[in-house]
Amino acid sequence: MHSEKAPDVQVMLDDVLARTGLGHVVSPRIICMRSRGAKARAYARIWSLPAIWREALEINPFYVIEVLGENYDPLPEEKKRKVLIHELLHIPKKFSGGLVPHTHPGGRIDAKAVEKVYREYLQNRSKEPYE
Repeated sequence: MHSEKAPDVQVMLDDVLARTGLGHVVSPRIICMRSRGAKARAYARIWSLPAIWREALEINPFYVIEVLGENYDPLPEEKKRKVLIHELLHIPKKFSGGLVPHTHPGGRIDAKAVEKVYREYLQNRSKEPYE
């Protein structure tokens, strides 16, 4: 498997963050990567740096959103944004470095939750241009 930074994904992620209520997410502490050669069927994965490493390195929480190029790249733009929204929903409100599971006391990370944030994105996109 090979991975590299994905500036195109980073731009799309920043656009989504600017237009949604995911204000707890600290964009400069999210790194977007594209991998090739992974065997997974997923479109993307989110990674966090374990607390023991953050403490040892004396750094704040960071996250990596990895898109699996073979699965993610052929998707239409709408689906790519929804994939990113799904991964962002795994980041806890306190931006603590942990990850929120698909089923948690505050709800679920599923198509309905993603669609709600995506509708918000579309509403805010029509109001103000990002570029």
